[in-house]
Amino acid sequence: KPLPAPLKRGDILMIAAVACTAIILRAIPGLRIIDDAYITYRYAWNILRGLGFVYNLGEPVLGTTTPLYTLMLAAVGWPGAGLTGQAALPEVSVTLNTLADGLGAALLFLIAYRLSGERVLALACGLLWAFSPQSITFAIGGMETSVAIALMLGAFYAWLVDRPVLAALIAGLATLTRPDSLIWAGLLAPGMIVTRWRATAGRPFLSRLPLAEAGSYLLIVTPWVVCATLFFGSPLPHSIAAKSVAYHLEPTQGLVAMLQNFSAPFFEDVAFGPTGVIAGALVYPILAALGGLTLFHRDRRSLPLVLYPWLYALAFTIANPLIFRWYNTPPLPFYFLCIVAGLWGITTRLFNERWAWFAVALSGLLWLGLNLNAWELHPDHGPDRPAPEMAWFKLELLYAQAGQELAPLVTADTTIAAGDIGALGWTSGARILDTLGLVSPQSVAYSPVNPAFLGETAPYAVAPDLIVTEQPDFIVILEVYGRNGLLRDPRFAQLYRLRERIETDIYGSDGMLIYERARD
Repeated sequence: KPLPAPLKRGDILMIAAVACTAIILRAIPGLRIIDDAYITYRYAWNILRGLGFVYNLGEPVLGTTTPLYTLMLAAVGWPGAGLTGQAALPEVSVTLNTLADGLGAALLFLIAYRLSGERVLALACGLLWAFSPQSITFAIGGMETSVAIALMLGAFYAWLVDRPVLAALIAGLATLTRPDSLIWAGLLAPGMIVTRWRATAGRPFLSRLPLAEAGSYLLIVTPWVVCATLFFGSPLPHSIAAKSVAYHLEPTQGLVAMLQNFSAPFFEDVAFGPTGVIAGALVYPILAALGGLTLFHRDRRSLPLVLYPWLYALAFTIANPLIFRWYNTPPLPFYFLCIVAGLWGITTRLFNERWAWFAVALSGLLWLGLNLNAWELHPDHGPDRPAPEMAWFKLELLYAQAGQELAPLVTADTTIAAGDIGALGWTSGARILDTLGLVSPQSVAYSPVNPAFLGETAPYAVAPDLIVTEQPDFIVILEVYGRNGLLRDPRFAQLYRLRERIETDIYGSDGMLIYERARD
């Protein structure tokens, strides 16, 4: 296929506008940090303090799934940490994420233009990602999602412009940012092998293999694998193993979550309810499939991008983990591009390019409007600034309140048990006994909990035997986490007394409870 026309000054301005739009939209809501982000912050903060890559001091447990992002926070946060202490890291993470999403939106524009040669299509894709509440929520929530997606887009763009070694290097960085980026790296690898093989026909066998690309990827990944194995005992995050045994899930839970995600990519459920989801389930996968075919026929190097959303959904359907909100986000920019390309292709075939331009522009405005409809002008918690409705962090604020109240009581020997450990561990500074086992391997032996203890928040039900055996100094839980088990156990009643109850009805709970071990 002929390459698209070179970028003009107007194109550069459009790319800059897309990037700036993404940055501004992430600056508006302010920080709305998610609980898991605080776990990464604590690892980074301990590195900054010279205490090692640990959550609890002296306990080498890899409880974060994003080692590169942790090291980035420690490296970038070091200058400010000396002045502002812990307070620097959330600001640093959201700033990194904001810049990463600006870069990601610009890269999506460049990729779309490179594959299609159509500026309106490229502009629509870049703006859809800039406006996506899924992207914004986890950027301002302090998660590593923005950086991982920017790296995947960067790797693919390097691949498109015939820089396979650079693409492999960036793919290695993405793998260390999120383990599920292995899906993306696994799709790029066959393309590199086939391209290299075809381009070196007639040469010796070894010279026809992408050894430089493989070496570049391993150059990034291998040092971490070796160091993590020596320090933690395994390069695989312990949190993955803990989650695999802690949760009671329906066998179709992953499938349902992926179907919902792919059926309402622009929050049709918020605007139209179940009708919007059903309509999206009928329209968007078909558009994306047709768009994928269009992109593949135009440039066969687009195959990894075309397949990635579907392979990602298949992997999570088979693995069937508990789907946290940020698990839905990585395939979306690629899915957006396929949807828009499908709309362009269908309209061009049925009518002409002028109508295709009009259809993409009009649909793009509709989708942007649906994304904005999923915002709240005045959220009922956190900063009084417009924010995506899904950027909900009431529970984190409650745990932060509990942690701040317990912080003056914490000594080097104090242990607090909890099921949600991020904000509580960050604000209290105490040693944390994680009842799910993400950073506390001893908890895994008590998972899964007795089915009799399960309620509407089953994964977080606390095993009474764990508390009786470990006897932490304090326990901080939502009432519903202990309703059917821990709070009814006579041993617990003898060992602990209620110190404070914080009002909340989250998950149907009768407050957040702070228990203190009774002293003789």
